[in-house]
Amino acid sequence: MESAEIRRRWLSFFEERGHTVVPSASLIADDPTLLLVPAGMVPFKPYFLGEAKPPSPRATSVQKCVRTPDIEEVGKTTRHGTFFQMCGNFSFGDYFKEGAIKYAWELLTSSVADGGYGLDPERLWITVYKEDDEAEQIWRDVIGVPAERIQRLGMGPNFWSMGVPGPCGPCSEINYDRGPEFGEEGGPAVNDERYVEIWNLVFMQYERGAGEGKEDFPILGELPSKNIDTGLGLERLAMILQGVQNMYETDTLRVVMDKATELTGVRYGAEHGSDVSLRVVADHIRTSVMLIGDGVTPGNEGRGYVLRRIMRRAIRNMRLLGATEPVVAELADAVIKTMGEQYPELITDRKRIEAVALAEEAAFLKTLKAGTNILDTAITETKSGGGKVLAGDKAFLLHDTWGFPIDLTLEMAAEQGLSVDEDGFRRLMKQQREQAKADARAKKTGHADVSAYRLVADQSGTTEFTGYTHTEGESTIVGLLVDGMPSPAASEGDEVEVVLDRTPFYAEGGGQLADQGRIKLDTGAVINVRDVQQPVPGVSVHKGSVQVGEVTVGASAYAAIDIRRRRAIARAHSATHLTHQALRDALGPTAAQAGSENSPGRFRFDFGSPAAVPGTVLTDVEQKINEVLARELDVQAEIMSIDEAKKQGAIAEFGEKYGERVRVVTIGDFSKELCGGTHVHNTAQLGLVKLLGESSIGSGVRRIEALVGVDAYNFLAREHTVVAQLQELVKGRPEELPEKISGMLAKLKDAEKEIEKFRAEKVLAAAAGLASGAKDVRGVALVTGQVPAGTSADDLRKLVLDVRGRIPSDRPAVVALFTVANGRPLTVIATNEAARERGLKAGDLVRTAAKTLGGGGGGKPDVAQGGGQNPDAIGDAAAAVERLVAETA
Repeated sequence: MESAEIRRRWLSFFEERGHTVVPSASLIADDPTLLLVPAGMVPFKPYFLGEAKPPSPRATSVQKCVRTPDIEEVGKTTRHGTFFQMCGNFSFGDYFKEGAIKYAWELLTSSVADGGYGLDPERLWITVYKEDDEAEQIWRDVIGVPAERIQRLGMGPNFWSMGVPGPCGPCSEINYDRGPEFGEEGGPAVNDERYVEIWNLVFMQYERGAGEGKEDFPILGELPSKNIDTGLGLERLAMILQGVQNMYETDTLRVVMDKATELTGVRYGAEHGSDVSLRVVADHIRTSVMLIGDGVTPGNEGRGYVLRRIMRRAIRNMRLLGATEPVVAELADAVIKTMGEQYPELITDRKRIEAVALAEEAAFLKTLKAGTNILDTAITETKSGGGKVLAGDKAFLLHDTWGFPIDLTLEMAAEQGLSVDEDGFRRLMKQQREQAKADARAKKTGHADVSAYRLVADQSGTTEFTGYTHTEGESTIVGLLVDGMPSPAASEGDEVEVVLDRTPFYAEGGGQLADQGRIKLDTGAVINVRDVQQPVPGVSVHKGSVQVGEVTVGASAYAAIDIRRRRAIARAHSATHLTHQALRDALGPTAAQAGSENSPGRFRFDFGSPAAVPGTVLTDVEQKINEVLARELDVQAEIMSIDEAKKQGAIAEFGEKYGERVRVVTIGDFSKELCGGTHVHNTAQLGLVKLLGESSIGSGVRRIEALVGVDAYNFLAREHTVVAQLQELVKGRPEELPEKISGMLAKLKDAEKEIEKFRAEKVLAAAAGLASGAKDVRGVALVTGQVPAGTSADDLRKLVLDVRGRIPSDRPAVVALFTVANGRPLTVIATNEAARERGLKAGDLVRTAAKTLGGGGGGKPDVAQGGGQNPDAIGDAAAAVERLVAETA
């Protein structure tokens, strides 16, 4: 049974039994604590936590998931993969244990002809939580599973919680016996390789308190409404139904592995090491395509880093398998073909996905070359100092700056007889990630416990947003936090977070910055609002300070936004939509939005593009945008179903989470996008849009920055003033300026070349005198000296090589010259072959000199370069070189 059919049967089975089919959410998690969706229940988390009301009491989905904690194990085991599909059925206060167990058994054991998966009931083993008598009784007495195939396990494997106070409960897992060829018998309690888990049923019936780990927390009592959360691993079931040994040999991964075999000529099954590499390639390329499909782009932090690491591991493993040419295009094509039936958006977005993937491959192939040179230097420095361990900060620098995978660093260091301080490297990585997560959480919550906002939502409901039609209005304070803690009142000077029952303030989201303004109380108290965020869905938190008086929960208030700021932001947001559409018209659908920020009078827009956008294209895009402004198109917003929006061709932003009902913003006949932001009423209100330019912000992602309205006019006015000043200086008309200035620069460049030529000749003229003045040190001709300050490193190198060439080749020679450039000492040292035969290496000599100068250096045995901080130490450095020559020769 193919994977697509497993997925279809799952959704059909539960839909026929009253479950609402929920499409897979994006892999980009709508949760500040997560980078990517790691489990099927994540999109339903707000319902389980009581933050939002579920759309129906029963739901089912097949959710795309990515997990990377065990990335090093991918390919080595039969079950570890970074991307997987989690089939889930969910009940929110509807059916409970017996219902969930009956559904699971029916679907697994019903014949294929009857719509089931046709598994042999005799090969299914059940585990239950050790204290869950009810679940065991249902399995034994209602379903009829023999008692000897039901095993009780502890909290670790068979009790579930989210790791924070909230709902929790026992689990019951269904395991499939793959047979004696996979190990000893005795059930999943003895051998989880033979008895592989395929379906986990979670019975959310308790509320837990605070505590550490999977077991150390108190159970506070029963939940008033009990829920069901189940998860079946599609790839694991496919492994069983397709009769293969591991998940990599299932239909959706085997196709990719076969393509890797075709590209490298390495046969799967021939050798363990190459088998691991082929599995890594298949898994990682599929994950990469799915991530790019959902709008993730390679980067050096967050989810972009996850994608970059996965892609580069795949490319490196193809290199280990013998590939010498770019391979990502054909591998990605194989993924799109095999996964496209389940996720049609991969086919429609093929060009964008391939463009991003190919750009990252090209960047990494360059990185491999550059990073290898940096690593070689680090290895040389470590070994010359007598070290056996490459420092963790060196490995981190390679990884963070050059995108060099740590496993590649480990392998290359091992080839040179060195180990790597992995603990130091991982400590730095952990610090970087924790800081990124802390920054994200602080932005959303102001360091307050999210549970405080959740409590406000439970007591008072969500915040009604009135800002689409009103810029001010009456409201009531329903929540108040002072210094991140709930408080009944706040006084003048306090930093506060205020929750209103209704508000005209727009909370930051969708690329639009938050409104600012004031909240005035009937008592005369005033709160100055600087920022508005939504740390939990639907609850707008107004952050600011009490300017006057006392603020209390329950007080009546009048909220008013800064209208000028709102209008300036609205102009920027509408201009962003116009820019998006104009870019797609010019570059095609691959120019999809990858992020934006709309602030007063200016915006930035990120989009997919494998290369820089030509200036002529940007000019055309800007002209088209301003022509639309002149057409005075109306801007309208309406609410409709997500399906209707798609039918109308509305553009959705990658990574955004949309509900069944969406808001669609239409600008005349030019643009139509899903958007929750605020906009102008007519394009004429924008006045003017000026694109300042575009640049790269990551592999395959470009950024346009622009000004709108008065800010755009002021920019052009300043430009006009500059042009007028240039006209006066060069005595020409505006259209003549480029040619006249270009001619002036050409003359200046020619003059600089002449000066450089004269200086080089002057420096090289000293070569003969330096060579003739060579000092004999134990049979070695040693030339040391200081040349005029300002001599470039290139000229110094030429002089050193010239001097070395003037000394007879059969006489050992060392030339060490120094200069001062930009206030810092610089040295270049060269040795001839006769000197090297006596153990004199330029790299060793330059390190000695550079150390004396207060710096460092390195290079090859024949020529090396270094520098330092202390120009006054040049004489001491030359003496240090002479001593080392005397000791070595």
